[in-house]
Amino acid sequence: MKQLTLSFDNGPDPAVTPLVLDTLARRDIRSTFFVIGNKLADPAARACTERAVAEGHWIGNHTWTHSSPLGERPGCAAAEIARTQDELGTLTHQSRWFRPMGGGGTIGPHLLSPDAVRLLEQEAYSCVLWNAVPRDWAEPEAWVETALAQIDQQDWTLMVLHDLPTGAMDHLDAFLGRIMDRGITIRQDFLPDCVPILAGSIIAPIHRFTSPIETPQAR
Repeated sequence: MKQLTLSFDNGPDPAVTPLVLDTLARRDIRSTFFVIGNKLADPAARACTERAVAEGHWIGNHTWTHSSPLGERPGCAAAEIARTQDELGTLTHQSRWFRPMGGGGTIGPHLLSPDAVRLLEQEAYSCVLWNAVPRDWAEPEAWVETALAQIDQQDWTLMVLHDLPTGAMDHLDAFLGRIMDRGITIRQDFLPDCVPILAGSIIAPIHRFTSPIETPQAR
């Protein structure tokens, strides 16, 4: 039986995140929201994250600015990861989930810098990647078919969607209806293949996701 873990990146957005939460609540689905730290300065956005926690969703760290992949900006781990974690405070999941920016959803050594890996190890973060990105931000009217095709290709899908004001989430309920019609199990936890760092321990070949570029201070 196929399984699906849903996650939502790049929020919270006061215009969209509540609609996503409403849809998930109607379907009795729990997910994880990987939030951008600087968005939490908006009280309305922070309230969305507080509501998500209250309704059983998990909250993860998705960097402070989401400006470019960390592997392309060595030396930014404290500003991007630690600052966001501080802003999240008690809203964060106890496992300290962190998801790097993918720069379009690709997996590769651009995702992390050596200083980011050190911080994740030292502070006992768990790094959560993905194996399906239907590009809902770029194809808000067509992503559902792409998502279903990606699910068909594997037994357990960890999918990245985005609670952003693109119109894509207008189709979330229809997508979930088709998932349930197919008998696909929706779960909240992450498949191990997508978690190369767990509670600070590297459990997969991390060079696949880490740039070799060090900052001058770290050499």
